[in-house]
Amino acid sequence: MQWKRDFGLTMRQIMTWALLLLVYLIFLTILGSLFGIGPWSLVAIAAVMAFAQYFFSDRLVLMSTGAQEVTEEEYPELHRIVEKLAAEAGIPKPRVAIMPSPVPNAFATGRSPSHAVVAATDSIMRLLTRDELEAVLAHEISHVKNRDVMTLTIASFLAMVAAIIMQNAWLFSLGDRREGSGGAWMAAWAVSIIVWVVATLLIRSLSRYREFAADAGSAYITGKPRALISALNKISGRMDIIPPEKKQEVSGANAFFIIPALSGNSIMELFSTHPTLEKRVAALEALDEEIRYMPR
Repeated sequence: MQWKRDFGLTMRQIMTWALLLLVYLIFLTILGSLFGIGPWSLVAIAAVMAFAQYFFSDRLVLMSTGAQEVTEEEYPELHRIVEKLAAEAGIPKPRVAIMPSPVPNAFATGRSPSHAVVAATDSIMRLLTRDELEAVLAHEISHVKNRDVMTLTIASFLAMVAAIIMQNAWLFSLGDRREGSGGAWMAAWAVSIIVWVVATLLIRSLSRYREFAADAGSAYITGKPRALISALNKISGRMDIIPPEKKQEVSGANAFFIIPALSGNSIMELFSTHPTLEKRVAALEALDEEIRYMPR
């Protein structure tokens, strides 16, 4: 089926960037008034971190998950599926990687469609049927098409600045108390907490919507929303019987996975990177009805 651009995702990205820019300007203004100068050193550190995250995100994610790129000779069927889906989405074929883990999952990373990697765990390939695996990989191809890694890296910049201050303000305040400026650092710490919470809420809200958008992208690429519903249910069901320590091993990549390895009622939905399974299934069922009546 023809790719359908998600204008809702585009508008939400623009809105998130605009709101984050506003919060960012307020944040710098407050810090400047507290210290009498702009916190350029902190911004420089965050900029270096953002630069590294942006340009080396694919390598960093692969290293952190233990995923290894594989050749066409090693996994010919997986390469064929990824090549087919990439052609359907109108993007270059991403590199392909396998992650050894009993946690059935998949993810995509890379700053642009021409620098992307699509990875699957070895266990998900044993768990799913061909149609289900295609639907999952089409979800990941949609993330690449929508440039989600680039968007979240840019959106995360402000939260990184606030996090640096939150983590170091107490240490800096101890050194500055003799000069009477420790109070400014503690005020900066308090403001940073507020900014971090606001920025995180905005980023997580965008992250949840991008999962809906990637689900929709999978439905339009494959024309089989029910295959993705089946895959999501299988993956979620298997998560319940995997030992907690195995899920903890890969939890650092939760934001990238099609279904987070660790989730539950203890995590407030507002701070979740993914929508609930029930909401995703309901949205896919609505898409299934829409696709059935689309002209062929």
